[in-house]
Amino acid sequence: MKQALLLFSCLMFLCSIGCKEEKQEAEEKATYTVTSPMRLDTSFTQEYVAQIQSVKNIEIRALEKGYLQSINVDEGHFVHAGQVLFKIMPTMYEAELLKATAAAKEAELELQNSKALSDKDIVSKSESAIAQAKLDEANAEVKLAQMHLSLTEIKAPFDGVIDRIPLKLGSLIDEGELLTTLSDNKSVYAYFNVPESQYLSYENQAGTNNKQQEVSLKLANNQLHKYKGFIETIEGQFDNETGNIAFRAKFPNPDLLLKHGETGKVLMTVPLKDALIIPQKATYELQDKIYVFVVGKDDKVSSRSITIKSKLPNLYVLESGLQDGEKILLDGVQNVRDDDKIEYKYEEPKDVVFNLQLIK
Repeated sequence: MKQALLLFSCLMFLCSIGCKEEKQEAEEKATYTVTSPMRLDTSFTQEYVAQIQSVKNIEIRALEKGYLQSINVDEGHFVHAGQVLFKIMPTMYEAELLKATAAAKEAELELQNSKALSDKDIVSKSESAIAQAKLDEANAEVKLAQMHLSLTEIKAPFDGVIDRIPLKLGSLIDEGELLTTLSDNKSVYAYFNVPESQYLSYENQAGTNNKQQEVSLKLANNQLHKYKGFIETIEGQFDNETGNIAFRAKFPNPDLLLKHGETGKVLMTVPLKDALIIPQKATYELQDKIYVFVVGKDDKVSSRSITIKSKLPNLYVLESGLQDGEKILLDGVQNVRDDDKIEYKYEEPKDVVFNLQLIK
């Protein structure tokens, strides 16, 4: 019995060794797919964090001091140009206007009397000229009093939306005190910063097209603003600390959905000339770096770190790490190690990209 068990154990051991050898031989004979980087002109959509500002956004301040007599609007309301927003108690300015008007009438009577006496040569003509000067001064005082009185009514300079109103009815306010803010949101500006390299690509593209570039706006809820915008202006200098330059795009906002101070992301198509691309599936990550396996002349693979310039669907645009014509492992990157010798079949880069259904 013991001899039978010993014989059975030996047979099982020999069988397991044979299976491992067959498995190892099968692995060694595995055929991998290899390809190369590909050059092409393409583009990608770049997101830029943007600050949204109203085309018109001003502070409404008191031009006279006094008590806030009436507030004719509420926060968030839409107002029209010329609409009265606030009234500052006008009693004192009304009294000043009455006083100035009375002084003007008195000066006018003095002028009439002086002219009558001058015509009869009772007084000199200079007396009449002095009376005229006094009347002119009095009329100027009337206009000044009228201006002060008109400034007690605060009117909207343009159509827009009222912001927060910090003061309450009856508040004593000083000249220049903030009453509210008015924003015209029918169109908005989106300011965003662009790196120097992408700025140069944009300028080259803009120079050939001779037209404003269309952009989209992604809102904070990841929904796209339904109106397209256009890049209007670029600042005159780069930020020395960040190396970026500010762009300004303008977006229609007839629904008044966008508000001053809101944030979002501008989506701009960035052209890439003669870009070197590889499939993402040919790469793997290790300690925040991206690697590929390069196939050498002896059919041995070696890992190499690459730098990514931008990301496309299922593709990477390379900044550095690979050259044209080099062979890289397309599949099985998790099954090989450095210095492994492999058998492979080569697939043309354009066929690889076509199979990924990215370029037709």
